[in-house]
Amino acid sequence: MAPKTLSSFLSPFTLNTIPTTKVPNHHTNPSLILCRFSPSHPKPPLPEPRLPEPEGTGAAAPTPGDRFLESRRSFDAAKIILKEKKKKRLKEKPLKLSTAVACCYGCGAPLQTSEPDAPGYSDPETYALKKKHHQLKTVICGRCKLLSHGHMITAVGGNGGYSGGKQFIMAEQLREKLSHLRYERALIVKLVDIVDFNGSFLARVRDLAGANPIILVITKIDLLPKGTDFNCIGDWVVEATVKKKLNVMSVHLTSSKSLVGVAGVASEIQKEKKGRDVYVMGSANVGKSAFISALLKLMAEKDPVAASAQKYKPIQSAVPGTTLGPIQINAFLGGGKLYDTPGVHLHHRQAAVVHSEDLPSLAPQSRLRGQSLPNSQVSGNGTTRKGNSNDLIGYSIFWGGLVRVDVLKVLPETRLTFYGPKSLQIHMVPTDEADEFYQKHVGVLLTPPTGKERADEWRGLDSQRQVQIKVEDVQRPACDVAISGLGWISIEPICRLLRSSDSNSEKTAGELHLAVHVPKPVEIFVRSPIPAGKSGAEWYQYRELTEKEEEERPKWHY
Repeated sequence: MAPKTLSSFLSPFTLNTIPTTKVPNHHTNPSLILCRFSPSHPKPPLPEPRLPEPEGTGAAAPTPGDRFLESRRSFDAAKIILKEKKKKRLKEKPLKLSTAVACCYGCGAPLQTSEPDAPGYSDPETYALKKKHHQLKTVICGRCKLLSHGHMITAVGGNGGYSGGKQFIMAEQLREKLSHLRYERALIVKLVDIVDFNGSFLARVRDLAGANPIILVITKIDLLPKGTDFNCIGDWVVEATVKKKLNVMSVHLTSSKSLVGVAGVASEIQKEKKGRDVYVMGSANVGKSAFISALLKLMAEKDPVAASAQKYKPIQSAVPGTTLGPIQINAFLGGGKLYDTPGVHLHHRQAAVVHSEDLPSLAPQSRLRGQSLPNSQVSGNGTTRKGNSNDLIGYSIFWGGLVRVDVLKVLPETRLTFYGPKSLQIHMVPTDEADEFYQKHVGVLLTPPTGKERADEWRGLDSQRQVQIKVEDVQRPACDVAISGLGWISIEPICRLLRSSDSNSEKTAGELHLAVHVPKPVEIFVRSPIPAGKSGAEWYQYRELTEKEEEERPKWHY
Protein backbone atom coordinates (compact mmCIF):
# COMPACT_ATOMS: atom_id res chain seq x y z
CA MET A 1 0.00 0.00 0.00
CA ALA A 2 1.39 3.30 -1.11
CA PRO A 3 2.04 5.86 1.56
CA LYS A 4 -0.46 8.68 1.73
CA THR A 5 0.70 12.17 0.83
CA LEU A 6 -0.28 15.41 2.48
CA SER A 7 -2.76 16.36 -0.29
CA SER A 8 -4.77 13.15 0.27
CA PHE A 9 -5.62 14.25 3.79
CA LEU A 10 -6.90 17.71 2.72
CA SER A 11 -10.56 18.12 1.87
CA PRO A 12 -11.91 21.29 0.14
CA PHE A 13 -12.80 22.72 3.55
CA THR A 14 -9.78 21.54 5.56
CA LEU A 15 -7.91 24.30 7.36
CA ASN A 16 -4.23 24.46 6.51
CA THR A 17 -3.12 24.18 10.12
CA ILE A 18 -1.23 20.86 9.99
CA PRO A 19 2.32 21.41 11.09
CA THR A 20 4.94 19.74 8.90
CA THR A 21 8.58 20.19 8.30
CA LYS A 22 8.35 19.46 4.54
CA VAL A 23 5.99 22.35 3.66
CA PRO A 24 7.29 25.73 4.75
CA ASN A 25 4.77 28.08 6.30
CA HIS A 26 4.95 31.47 4.42
CA HIS A 27 2.00 33.04 6.25
CA THR A 28 1.91 34.19 9.81
CA ASN A 29 -1.90 34.21 9.85
CA PRO A 30 -4.09 31.24 9.00
CA SER A 31 -5.83 31.48 5.61
CA LEU A 32 -8.78 29.77 4.04
CA ILE A 33 -8.14 27.69 0.90
CA LEU A 34 -11.11 26.82 -1.29
CA CYS A 35 -10.90 24.18 -4.02
CA ARG A 36 -13.36 23.95 -6.91
CA PHE A 37 -14.21 20.55 -8.47
CA SER A 38 -14.94 20.40 -12.21
CA PRO A 39 -18.45 19.02 -12.71
CA SER A 40 -19.05 16.37 -15.33
CA HIS A 41 -22.04 18.18 -16.86
CA PRO A 42 -21.81 21.62 -18.59
CA LYS A 43 -22.10 24.49 -16.11
CA PRO A 44 -24.75 27.18 -16.57
CA PRO A 45 -23.59 30.73 -17.48
CA LEU A 46 -22.24 32.62 -14.52
CA PRO A 47 -24.29 35.57 -13.24
CA GLU A 48 -22.91 39.11 -13.46
CA PRO A 49 -20.31 39.74 -10.74
CA ARG A 50 -21.72 41.53 -7.75
CA LEU A 51 -20.00 43.66 -5.18
CA PRO A 52 -19.69 42.05 -1.79
CA GLU A 53 -22.38 42.92 0.69
CA PRO A 54 -21.23 45.54 3.16
CA GLU A 55 -22.73 43.68 6.09
CA GLY A 56 -22.28 40.09 7.21
CA THR A 57 -21.02 37.83 9.96
CA GLY A 58 -18.63 34.96 10.16
CA ALA A 59 -17.17 33.86 6.86
CA ALA A 60 -19.44 36.34 4.96
CA ALA A 61 -18.08 39.37 6.82
CA PRO A 62 -16.17 41.81 4.55
CA THR A 63 -12.43 41.70 5.00
CA PRO A 64 -10.32 44.89 5.23
CA GLY A 65 -9.35 44.31 1.61
CA ASP A 66 -13.02 44.17 0.57
CA ARG A 67 -13.71 47.44 2.39
CA PHE A 68 -10.71 49.05 0.71
CA LEU A 69 -11.81 47.89 -2.74
CA GLU A 70 -15.34 49.16 -2.08
CA SER A 71 -14.09 52.60 -1.05
CA ARG A 72 -11.84 52.77 -4.12
CA ARG A 73 -14.76 51.90 -6.41
CA SER A 74 -16.90 54.60 -4.81
CA PHE A 75 -14.10 57.13 -5.16
CA ASP A 76 -13.53 56.23 -8.83
CA ALA A 77 -17.27 56.46 -9.56
CA ALA A 78 -17.44 59.94 -7.99
CA LYS A 79 -14.37 60.96 -9.95
CA ILE A 80 -16.00 59.88 -13.22
CA ILE A 81 -19.17 61.88 -12.41
CA LEU A 82 -17.17 65.04 -11.64
CA LYS A 83 -15.18 64.58 -14.85
CA GLU A 84 -18.38 64.36 -16.91
CA LYS A 85 -19.75 67.53 -15.28
CA LYS A 86 -16.50 69.36 -16.03
CA LYS A 87 -16.66 68.27 -19.69
CA LYS A 88 -20.22 69.62 -19.91
CA ARG A 89 -19.15 72.98 -18.49
CA LEU A 90 -16.23 73.19 -20.92
CA LYS A 91 -18.59 72.59 -23.84
CA GLU A 92 -20.70 75.58 -22.75
CA LYS A 93 -17.67 77.81 -22.05
CA PRO A 94 -15.80 79.10 -25.14
CA LEU A 95 -12.15 78.20 -25.07
CA LYS A 96 -9.55 80.94 -25.10
CA LEU A 97 -7.61 81.12 -28.33
CA SER A 98 -4.31 79.33 -28.20
CA THR A 99 -1.31 81.59 -28.41
CA ALA A 100 0.69 78.68 -29.83
CA VAL A 101 -0.82 79.29 -33.28
CA ALA A 102 1.43 81.60 -35.30
CA CYS A 103 -0.50 84.68 -36.47
CA CYS A 104 0.22 87.73 -38.60
CA TYR A 105 1.28 90.53 -36.27
CA GLY A 106 -0.53 93.06 -38.48
CA CYS A 107 -4.06 91.63 -38.46
CA GLY A 108 -4.03 88.58 -36.16
CA ALA A 109 -5.05 86.10 -38.88
CA PRO A 110 -3.48 82.60 -38.55
CA LEU A 111 -0.53 82.27 -40.91
CA GLN A 112 -0.98 79.90 -43.86
CA THR A 113 0.81 79.13 -47.13
CA SER A 114 -1.92 77.46 -49.22
CA GLU A 115 -4.38 80.22 -50.27
CA PRO A 116 -2.76 83.43 -51.62
CA ASP A 117 -6.09 85.32 -51.70
CA ALA A 118 -6.99 84.53 -48.09
CA PRO A 119 -5.93 86.51 -44.99
CA GLY A 120 -2.76 85.29 -43.27
CA TYR A 121 -1.02 84.13 -46.45
CA SER A 122 2.77 84.05 -46.35
CA ASP A 123 5.25 82.99 -49.01
CA PRO A 124 6.18 79.33 -48.29
CA GLU A 125 9.92 80.03 -48.42
CA THR A 126 9.63 83.00 -46.05
CA TYR A 127 7.41 80.99 -43.73
CA ALA A 128 9.82 78.03 -43.64
CA LEU A 129 12.81 80.29 -42.98
CA LYS A 130 11.10 82.21 -40.19
CA LYS A 131 9.84 78.98 -38.64
CA LYS A 132 13.32 77.48 -38.71
CA HIS A 133 14.72 80.46 -36.79
CA HIS A 134 11.67 80.72 -34.45
CA GLN A 135 10.72 84.14 -35.85
CA LEU A 136 7.10 83.56 -36.94
CA LYS A 137 5.99 86.40 -34.65
CA THR A 138 7.75 88.81 -37.03
CA VAL A 139 5.80 87.69 -40.15
CA ILE A 140 3.22 89.99 -41.77
CA CYS A 141 0.76 88.52 -44.27
CA GLY A 142 0.33 89.58 -47.90
CA ARG A 143 -3.04 91.27 -47.25
CA CYS A 144 -1.54 93.51 -44.58
CA LYS A 145 1.26 94.52 -46.94
CA LEU A 146 -1.35 95.66 -49.47
CA LEU A 147 -3.38 97.47 -46.80
CA SER A 148 -0.28 99.33 -45.64
CA HIS A 149 0.11 100.65 -49.21
CA GLY A 150 -3.44 102.01 -49.33
CA HIS A 151 -5.28 99.12 -51.01
CA MET A 152 -8.89 98.58 -49.90
CA ILE A 153 -9.08 94.82 -49.30
CA THR A 154 -12.02 93.73 -47.18
CA ALA A 155 -11.96 90.30 -45.56
CA VAL A 156 -15.24 90.27 -43.63
CA GLY A 157 -18.13 88.65 -45.46
CA GLY A 158 -21.24 90.79 -45.89
CA ASN A 159 -19.36 94.05 -45.36
CA GLY A 160 -17.91 96.41 -47.91
CA GLY A 161 -20.33 95.34 -50.64
CA TYR A 162 -19.24 91.67 -50.69
CA SER A 163 -21.46 88.70 -49.92
CA GLY A 164 -18.62 86.57 -48.57
CA GLY A 165 -16.75 83.48 -49.62
CA LYS A 166 -14.02 81.07 -48.53
CA GLN A 167 -11.50 83.91 -48.28
CA PHE A 168 -13.79 85.91 -46.00
CA ILE A 169 -14.35 85.77 -42.25
CA MET A 170 -17.93 86.36 -41.14
CA ALA A 171 -18.71 88.99 -38.52
CA GLU A 172 -20.20 86.28 -36.27
CA GLN A 173 -16.85 84.48 -36.25
CA LEU A 174 -15.10 87.64 -35.07
CA ARG A 175 -17.59 87.92 -32.20
CA GLU A 176 -16.90 84.31 -31.23
CA LYS A 177 -13.18 85.13 -30.96
CA LEU A 178 -14.09 87.61 -28.20
CA SER A 179 -16.68 85.47 -26.39
CA HIS A 180 -14.11 84.00 -23.96
CA LEU A 181 -13.57 87.44 -22.38
CA ARG A 182 -16.60 87.15 -20.12
CA TYR A 183 -14.90 84.23 -18.37
CA GLU A 184 -11.45 85.82 -18.13
CA ARG A 185 -10.03 88.17 -15.52
CA ALA A 186 -9.27 91.18 -17.71
CA LEU A 187 -9.34 94.96 -17.97
CA ILE A 188 -11.42 96.24 -20.90
CA VAL A 189 -10.57 99.46 -22.75
CA LYS A 190 -13.64 100.29 -24.84
CA LEU A 191 -13.27 102.77 -27.72
CA VAL A 192 -16.05 104.97 -29.15
CA ASP A 193 -15.77 107.30 -32.15
CA ILE A 194 -17.00 110.82 -31.21
CA VAL A 195 -18.09 111.50 -34.82
CA ASP A 196 -20.25 108.35 -34.80
CA PHE A 197 -20.94 108.19 -31.07
CA ASN A 198 -24.26 106.32 -31.20
CA GLY A 199 -23.36 104.08 -34.11
CA SER A 200 -20.07 102.89 -32.58
CA PHE A 201 -21.07 102.76 -28.90
CA LEU A 202 -21.60 98.96 -28.56
CA ALA A 203 -24.44 99.23 -26.05
CA ARG A 204 -24.34 95.44 -25.39
CA VAL A 205 -20.62 95.33 -24.68
CA ARG A 206 -21.32 93.45 -21.42
CA ASP A 207 -22.32 90.44 -23.52
CA LEU A 208 -18.66 90.23 -24.52
CA ALA A 209 -16.88 91.76 -21.53
CA GLY A 210 -18.91 90.14 -18.75
CA ALA A 211 -18.39 91.78 -15.35
CA ASN A 212 -14.84 92.94 -16.12
CA PRO A 213 -14.09 96.63 -15.39
CA ILE A 214 -14.32 99.01 -18.38
CA ILE A 215 -12.39 102.18 -19.19
CA LEU A 216 -14.30 104.22 -21.79
CA VAL A 217 -12.08 105.99 -24.35
CA ILE A 218 -13.57 108.52 -26.79
CA THR A 219 -11.44 108.78 -29.94
CA LYS A 220 -10.97 111.36 -32.73
CA ILE A 221 -11.87 114.43 -30.66
CA ASP A 222 -9.45 116.41 -32.83
CA LEU A 223 -12.10 116.15 -35.59
CA LEU A 224 -14.67 118.22 -33.67
CA PRO A 225 -15.28 121.76 -34.99
CA LYS A 226 -12.81 124.46 -34.04
CA GLY A 227 -13.53 126.20 -30.73
CA THR A 228 -15.34 123.21 -29.16
CA ASP A 229 -15.37 123.35 -25.34
CA PHE A 230 -14.21 119.91 -24.15
CA ASN A 231 -15.67 120.49 -20.68
CA CYS A 232 -19.09 120.47 -22.33
CA ILE A 233 -18.18 117.46 -24.51
CA GLY A 234 -16.94 115.48 -21.48
CA ASP A 235 -20.14 116.16 -19.55
CA TRP A 236 -22.27 115.31 -22.60
CA VAL A 237 -20.45 111.96 -23.07
CA VAL A 238 -20.85 111.01 -19.40
CA GLU A 239 -24.56 111.90 -19.49
CA ALA A 240 -25.06 109.77 -22.61
CA THR A 241 -23.15 106.86 -21.03
CA VAL A 242 -25.23 107.01 -17.86
CA LYS A 243 -28.44 107.04 -19.94
CA LYS A 244 -27.26 103.89 -21.71
CA LYS A 245 -26.83 102.29 -18.25
CA LEU A 246 -23.24 101.26 -18.89
CA ASN A 247 -21.16 101.21 -15.72
CA VAL A 248 -17.61 102.39 -16.49
CA MET A 249 -14.66 103.28 -14.28
CA SER A 250 -13.73 106.50 -16.10
CA VAL A 251 -14.15 108.37 -19.39
CA HIS A 252 -11.22 109.74 -21.45
CA LEU A 253 -11.34 112.14 -24.41
CA THR A 254 -8.43 111.29 -26.72
CA SER A 255 -6.85 111.85 -30.10
CA SER A 256 -4.47 109.19 -31.41
CA LYS A 257 -3.18 111.66 -33.98
CA SER A 258 -2.19 114.46 -31.58
CA LEU A 259 -1.78 112.11 -28.54
CA VAL A 260 -4.15 114.32 -26.52
CA GLY A 261 -5.56 112.41 -23.54
CA VAL A 262 -3.61 109.19 -24.28
CA ALA A 263 -1.24 109.69 -21.34
CA GLY A 264 -4.23 109.72 -18.98
CA VAL A 265 -5.42 106.39 -20.37
CA ALA A 266 -1.94 104.87 -19.96
CA SER A 267 -1.85 106.01 -16.34
CA GLU A 268 -5.32 104.61 -15.68
CA ILE A 269 -4.39 101.25 -17.23
CA GLN A 270 -1.25 100.94 -15.09
CA LYS A 271 -3.29 101.82 -12.00
CA GLU A 272 -6.15 99.39 -12.62
CA LYS A 273 -4.39 96.55 -14.47
CA LYS A 274 -3.31 94.67 -11.32
CA GLY A 275 -1.69 91.83 -13.26
CA ARG A 276 -4.64 91.36 -15.62
CA ASP A 277 -4.51 91.24 -19.41
CA VAL A 278 -5.76 94.41 -21.13
CA TYR A 279 -8.12 94.12 -24.10
CA VAL A 280 -8.80 97.08 -26.41
CA MET A 281 -12.33 96.66 -27.81
CA GLY A 282 -14.66 98.60 -30.06
CA SER A 283 -16.68 98.52 -33.24
CA ALA A 284 -14.95 98.19 -36.60
CA ASN A 285 -12.93 101.24 -37.70
CA VAL A 286 -13.26 103.05 -34.40
CA GLY A 287 -9.49 103.53 -34.24
CA LYS A 288 -8.25 100.66 -32.03
CA SER A 289 -4.99 100.01 -33.86
CA ALA A 290 -4.20 103.74 -34.08
CA PHE A 291 -4.93 104.11 -30.36
CA ILE A 292 -2.63 101.18 -29.49
CA SER A 293 0.18 102.73 -31.57
CA ALA A 294 -0.25 106.03 -29.72
CA LEU A 295 -0.40 104.21 -26.38
CA LEU A 296 2.81 102.27 -27.07
CA LYS A 297 4.54 105.46 -28.19
CA LEU A 298 3.84 107.17 -24.86
CA MET A 299 4.54 104.09 -22.74
CA ALA A 300 7.86 103.52 -24.53
CA GLU A 301 9.27 106.65 -22.87
CA LYS A 302 9.32 104.86 -19.50
CA ASP A 303 8.84 101.17 -20.29
CA PRO A 304 11.52 99.34 -22.35
CA VAL A 305 9.11 96.46 -22.98
CA ALA A 306 6.64 98.82 -24.68
CA ALA A 307 9.52 100.33 -26.65
CA SER A 308 10.44 96.96 -28.12
CA ALA A 309 6.76 96.23 -28.87
CA GLN A 310 6.58 99.27 -31.15
CA LYS A 311 8.47 97.45 -33.88
CA TYR A 312 5.61 95.04 -34.58
CA LYS A 313 2.44 97.10 -34.25
CA PRO A 314 -1.01 96.19 -35.64
CA ILE A 315 -1.71 97.50 -39.13
CA GLN A 316 -3.95 100.57 -39.56
CA SER A 317 -6.46 100.89 -42.40
CA ALA A 318 -9.81 102.44 -43.32
CA VAL A 319 -11.15 98.98 -44.20
CA PRO A 320 -13.58 97.58 -41.60
CA GLY A 321 -12.20 94.26 -40.42
CA THR A 322 -8.52 95.10 -40.74
CA THR A 323 -7.87 93.15 -37.52
CA LEU A 324 -9.09 89.56 -37.90
CA GLY A 325 -7.96 88.02 -34.62
CA PRO A 326 -6.69 89.00 -31.17
CA ILE A 327 -3.14 90.34 -31.47
CA GLN A 328 -1.01 89.78 -28.36
CA ILE A 329 1.42 92.59 -27.57
CA ASN A 330 4.04 92.38 -24.82
CA ALA A 331 3.66 95.95 -23.59
CA PHE A 332 3.92 95.81 -19.79
CA LEU A 333 7.02 95.40 -17.70
CA GLY A 334 5.13 94.09 -14.67
CA GLY A 335 3.25 91.24 -16.34
CA GLY A 336 -0.01 90.99 -18.25
CA LYS A 337 -0.50 91.33 -22.01
CA LEU A 338 -2.07 93.99 -24.22
CA TYR A 339 -4.48 92.70 -26.88
CA ASP A 340 -5.75 94.41 -30.00
CA THR A 341 -9.07 92.72 -30.80
CA PRO A 342 -11.12 92.36 -34.01
CA GLY A 343 -13.61 95.17 -34.49
CA VAL A 344 -17.21 94.26 -33.76
CA HIS A 345 -19.06 94.65 -37.07
CA LEU A 346 -22.43 96.34 -36.71
CA HIS A 347 -24.90 95.79 -39.53
CA HIS A 348 -26.59 99.16 -38.92
CA ARG A 349 -23.64 101.34 -39.99
CA GLN A 350 -23.09 102.84 -43.44
CA ALA A 351 -19.82 100.89 -43.80
CA ALA A 352 -21.87 97.69 -43.96
CA VAL A 353 -23.65 98.72 -47.18
CA VAL A 354 -21.16 100.72 -49.29
CA HIS A 355 -18.49 99.26 -51.57
CA SER A 356 -15.00 98.82 -50.13
CA GLU A 357 -13.59 101.37 -52.60
CA ASP A 358 -15.98 104.00 -51.17
CA LEU A 359 -15.05 103.37 -47.53
CA PRO A 360 -12.41 106.15 -47.35
CA SER A 361 -15.10 108.71 -48.22
CA LEU A 362 -16.91 107.84 -44.96
CA ALA A 363 -13.90 108.62 -42.75
CA PRO A 364 -13.27 112.33 -42.05
CA GLN A 365 -9.58 113.18 -42.38
CA SER A 366 -9.68 116.74 -41.04
CA ARG A 367 -11.62 118.91 -38.60
CA LEU A 368 -15.38 118.92 -39.23
CA ARG A 369 -17.00 122.04 -40.63
CA GLY A 370 -20.78 122.05 -40.60
CA GLN A 371 -22.68 122.63 -43.87
CA SER A 372 -25.75 124.67 -42.97
CA LEU A 373 -29.09 125.28 -44.60
CA PRO A 374 -30.65 127.77 -45.35
CA ASN A 375 -27.59 130.03 -44.89
CA SER A 376 -26.02 128.50 -47.97
CA GLN A 377 -28.62 126.52 -49.83
CA VAL A 378 -27.27 124.35 -52.60
CA SER A 379 -29.69 123.60 -55.40
CA GLY A 380 -29.72 120.53 -57.59
CA ASN A 381 -27.54 122.10 -60.27
CA GLY A 382 -24.85 122.97 -57.69
CA THR A 383 -25.52 126.72 -57.52
CA THR A 384 -25.76 128.57 -54.20
CA ARG A 385 -28.76 130.69 -53.28
CA LYS A 386 -29.95 132.49 -50.17
CA GLY A 387 -33.31 132.46 -48.47
CA ASN A 388 -35.11 131.90 -45.17
CA SER A 389 -36.14 128.54 -43.73
CA ASN A 390 -39.65 128.83 -45.12
CA ASP A 391 -37.95 127.84 -48.38
CA LEU A 392 -37.03 124.49 -46.78
CA ILE A 393 -40.63 123.32 -46.49
CA GLY A 394 -41.49 121.10 -49.44
CA TYR A 395 -37.84 120.46 -50.30
CA SER A 396 -35.63 117.37 -50.03
CA ILE A 397 -31.96 117.57 -49.03
CA PHE A 398 -29.54 114.91 -50.27
CA TRP A 399 -26.37 114.19 -48.24
CA GLY A 400 -24.28 112.50 -50.90
CA GLY A 401 -26.03 109.39 -52.15
CA LEU A 402 -26.52 107.98 -48.64
CA VAL A 403 -29.11 110.22 -46.94
CA ARG A 404 -32.22 112.12 -48.01
CA VAL A 405 -34.11 114.48 -45.67
CA ASP A 406 -37.63 115.61 -46.62
CA VAL A 407 -38.59 118.83 -44.81
CA LEU A 408 -42.30 118.57 -43.98
CA LYS A 409 -42.67 121.15 -41.22
CA VAL A 410 -40.22 123.61 -39.61
CA LEU A 411 -40.30 126.91 -37.75
CA PRO A 412 -39.77 130.19 -39.67
CA GLU A 413 -36.04 130.41 -38.86
CA THR A 414 -35.05 126.74 -38.51
CA ARG A 415 -31.57 125.76 -39.64
CA LEU A 416 -30.15 122.31 -40.43
CA THR A 417 -26.37 121.81 -40.08
CA PHE A 418 -24.71 118.67 -41.47
CA TYR A 419 -21.56 117.37 -39.71
CA GLY A 420 -19.71 114.62 -41.50
CA PRO A 421 -17.13 113.82 -44.21
CA LYS A 422 -16.36 116.73 -46.55
CA SER A 423 -16.53 114.42 -49.55
CA LEU A 424 -20.32 114.10 -49.17
CA GLN A 425 -21.91 117.09 -50.90
CA ILE A 426 -25.26 118.69 -50.06
CA HIS A 427 -27.93 119.04 -52.77
CA MET A 428 -31.49 120.35 -52.39
CA VAL A 429 -34.41 119.84 -54.79
CA PRO A 430 -38.23 120.07 -54.54
CA THR A 431 -39.61 116.93 -52.89
CA ASP A 432 -41.87 116.13 -55.85
CA GLU A 433 -38.76 115.94 -58.06
CA ALA A 434 -36.54 114.13 -55.53
CA ASP A 435 -37.09 110.55 -56.76
CA GLU A 436 -36.32 111.41 -60.38
CA PHE A 437 -33.32 113.51 -59.37
CA TYR A 438 -31.87 110.67 -57.29
CA GLN A 439 -32.28 108.05 -60.00
CA LYS A 440 -30.61 110.34 -62.54
CA HIS A 441 -27.64 111.53 -60.48
CA VAL A 442 -26.80 108.70 -58.03
CA GLY A 443 -23.26 107.52 -58.66
CA VAL A 444 -22.28 110.74 -60.44
CA LEU A 445 -23.43 113.88 -58.60
CA LEU A 446 -24.67 112.00 -55.55
CA THR A 447 -21.79 109.87 -54.23
CA PRO A 448 -21.13 107.39 -52.75
CA PRO A 449 -21.80 105.02 -54.46
CA THR A 450 -19.20 106.06 -57.01
CA GLY A 451 -19.66 105.23 -60.70
CA LYS A 452 -22.66 104.05 -62.70
CA GLU A 453 -21.65 100.40 -62.37
CA ARG A 454 -21.86 100.53 -58.56
CA ALA A 455 -24.96 102.71 -58.78
CA ASP A 456 -26.73 100.01 -60.82
CA GLU A 457 -26.05 97.51 -58.00
CA TRP A 458 -26.93 100.05 -55.29
CA ARG A 459 -29.91 99.14 -53.09
CA GLY A 460 -31.11 102.74 -52.83
CA LEU A 461 -32.61 104.66 -49.91
CA ASP A 462 -35.20 102.03 -49.07
CA SER A 463 -35.65 102.80 -45.36
CA GLN A 464 -37.60 105.82 -44.10
CA ARG A 465 -38.12 107.21 -40.61
CA GLN A 466 -40.52 109.96 -39.61
CA VAL A 467 -38.89 112.33 -37.12
CA GLN A 468 -41.20 114.59 -35.13
CA ILE A 469 -39.46 117.01 -32.79
CA LYS A 470 -41.21 119.05 -30.14
CA VAL A 471 -39.44 122.36 -29.61
CA GLU A 472 -39.56 123.71 -26.06
CA ASP A 473 -36.51 125.98 -25.94
CA VAL A 474 -35.63 127.83 -29.13
CA GLN A 475 -32.45 129.21 -27.53
CA ARG A 476 -30.68 125.89 -28.05
CA PRO A 477 -30.69 123.15 -30.73
CA ALA A 478 -33.73 120.92 -30.48
CA CYS A 479 -31.83 117.67 -31.14
CA ASP A 480 -29.37 115.85 -33.34
CA VAL A 481 -30.38 113.33 -35.99
CA ALA A 482 -27.38 110.95 -36.04
CA ILE A 483 -26.84 108.67 -39.06
CA SER A 484 -25.04 105.49 -37.99
CA GLY A 485 -21.56 105.31 -39.50
CA LEU A 486 -21.65 108.79 -41.05
CA GLY A 487 -22.19 111.80 -38.75
CA TRP A 488 -25.07 113.91 -37.50
CA ILE A 489 -27.50 116.69 -38.44
CA SER A 490 -28.01 119.46 -35.89
CA ILE A 491 -31.58 120.81 -35.83
CA GLU A 492 -31.70 124.43 -34.64
CA PRO A 493 -35.25 125.85 -34.30
CA ILE A 494 -33.91 129.40 -34.50
CA CYS A 495 -30.72 130.42 -36.27
CA ARG A 496 -28.30 131.54 -33.58
CA LEU A 497 -27.70 134.80 -35.49
CA LEU A 498 -31.32 135.72 -34.82
CA ARG A 499 -31.56 134.62 -31.18
CA SER A 500 -30.05 137.79 -29.77
CA SER A 501 -31.86 140.11 -32.19
CA ASP A 502 -35.34 138.64 -31.84
CA SER A 503 -36.47 138.81 -28.24
CA ASN A 504 -39.88 137.37 -29.13
CA SER A 505 -38.45 134.22 -30.70
CA GLU A 506 -39.67 132.11 -27.78
CA LYS A 507 -43.23 132.57 -29.03
CA THR A 508 -42.43 130.51 -32.10
CA ALA A 509 -42.01 127.23 -30.17
CA GLY A 510 -43.77 124.32 -31.83
CA GLU A 511 -42.99 121.12 -33.75
CA LEU A 512 -40.61 120.10 -36.50
CA HIS A 513 -41.39 117.25 -38.86
CA LEU A 514 -38.79 115.54 -41.07
CA ALA A 515 -38.70 112.32 -43.08
CA VAL A 516 -35.22 110.77 -43.20
CA HIS A 517 -34.34 108.16 -45.88
CA VAL A 518 -31.30 105.84 -45.62
CA PRO A 519 -30.35 102.39 -47.00
CA LYS A 520 -31.50 99.37 -45.06
CA PRO A 521 -30.43 98.47 -42.38
CA VAL A 522 -28.66 101.76 -41.50
CA GLU A 523 -29.97 103.10 -38.20
CA ILE A 524 -31.11 106.64 -37.36
CA PHE A 525 -30.71 108.01 -33.82
CA VAL A 526 -32.50 111.05 -32.38
CA ARG A 527 -30.42 112.27 -29.43
CA SER A 528 -29.64 115.27 -27.24
CA PRO A 529 -27.59 117.81 -29.22
CA ILE A 530 -23.82 117.53 -28.88
CA PRO A 531 -22.26 120.91 -27.89
CA ALA A 532 -19.87 121.09 -30.87
CA GLY A 533 -18.30 124.35 -32.03
CA LYS A 534 -17.93 127.72 -30.32
CA SER A 535 -21.66 128.16 -29.78
CA GLY A 536 -21.91 124.87 -27.84
CA ALA A 537 -20.58 126.41 -24.63
CA GLU A 538 -23.18 129.20 -24.93
CA TRP A 539 -26.28 127.05 -24.91
CA TYR A 540 -25.12 123.82 -23.18
CA GLN A 541 -26.66 123.33 -19.73
CA TYR A 542 -25.04 121.21 -17.01
CA ARG A 543 -27.53 119.07 -15.13
CA GLU A 544 -27.75 119.54 -11.38
CA LEU A 545 -26.66 116.34 -9.63
CA THR A 546 -27.56 114.92 -6.25
CA GLU A 547 -24.79 113.91 -3.87
CA LYS A 548 -25.37 110.24 -4.66
CA GLU A 549 -25.30 110.86 -8.44
CA GLU A 550 -22.10 112.86 -8.09
CA GLU A 551 -20.48 109.97 -6.23
CA GLU A 552 -21.62 107.22 -8.62
CA ARG A 553 -21.09 109.16 -11.84
CA PRO A 554 -17.87 108.26 -13.72
CA LYS A 555 -15.25 111.00 -13.95
CA TRP A 556 -14.05 112.19 -17.33
CA HIS A 557 -10.49 113.17 -18.26
CA TYR A 558 -8.93 115.11 -21.11
